[in-house]
Amino acid sequence: MLAVVKIAGQQFKVQAGDSLYVPHLQGNTGDKVQFNDVLLVDNGGKVSVGSDVKATVTAEIVKDLVQGEKVIAFKMKRRKGFRKKHGHRTHYTQIKIESIA
Repeated sequence: MLAVVKIAGQQFKVQAGDSLYVPHLQGNTGDKVQFNDVLLVDNGGKVSVGSDVKATVTAEIVKDLVQGEKVIAFKMKRRKGFRKKHGHRTHYTQIKIESIA
């Protein structure tokens, strides 16, 4: 069974047993979370899309806070002495999909 789920404004293609990184979710390690915003479900060749989908995806939080790669934004204007350097690391949550029902 395959599903496309909308989590924090992004779409993810998931199956039972998958482990993936999503934008940071509230909760601690071991907590269960449910995603009700399912956009597509493929159940053995039978595809449900849009308002026909009546499924929820259940997942468990494996790691509650994972930092992504460092992203650096550097601005410079030549011959003016202007340099500005900003950086950040995006926070993610690692989840493991338990079931699609």
